[in-house]
Amino acid sequence: MTPEILDTAGAAEYLGLSTPTLERMRLHGNGPQFAKMSPGPRGPVRYRRADLDAWVATRLVKSTSEAA
Repeated sequence: MTPEILDTAGAAEYLGLSTPTLERMRLHGNGPQFAKMSPGPRGPVRYRRADLDAWVATRLVKSTSEAA
């Protein structure tokens, strides 16, 4: 069973992405919502599974032409 709160590596695995890809998406603001647990550039980041599922839902398409 997947925990409700995931670190970056766990969230990336859940989504089927690499950790660097998820980190890059976070940097550019086009990834799923996340929680910054403490201030500073090295503060831990956590993802709620519900937010990951919601983000996936916003990316659903019906044909490959929609994905462009």
